[in-house]
Amino acid sequence: MFGTIRKKPVILEASSTDHGSIAELHSLSFPRGWSKSEFANLALQNNVTLLVARSVGNPDGPILGFNIVRQAEDEAEILSIAVDPKARGRGLGESLMREAIFRLRADRIEKLILEVDGSNKAAIKLYNNLGFLTVGNRPGYYRNEGPVDTADRSTALVMRLDLV
Repeated sequence: MFGTIRKKPVILEASSTDHGSIAELHSLSFPRGWSKSEFANLALQNNVTLLVARSVGNPDGPILGFNIVRQAEDEAEILSIAVDPKARGRGLGESLMREAIFRLRADRIEKLILEVDGSNKAAIKLYNNLGFLTVGNRPGYYRNEGPVDTADRSTALVMRLDLV
């Protein structure tokens, strides 16, 4: 009668028990998934933050998305971000990005860099809406599914958001 009310997700720092779930979600989202141990090693670095999105009221529920951010000096980089394919289109990617941006501004980071597949129109639209600008590209950077051939690779757009 009134439609479905969508609750905003809660964005939390990942715990060590989340690394396997993050790895599974990563492998659903990218041709070459990262392993649980790769995420565990990233989490050990004091300049890396692993954020996860979960449903409100379900802090131990499934991870709906993640965002991995690495800081160095006065800049930061999004290492990887993904949303569960079943949960896309609900604003989770935006929530994960806004939380990262909020934390980076609190840490007085001046700029945020990321690379995105030039064919990922939804992600590019999100980043543009958040104020990111394309500052470069890397032809043949992303390997698409299928044989390893430079013709089967897509261009990465390098995007930057000034935080100050």
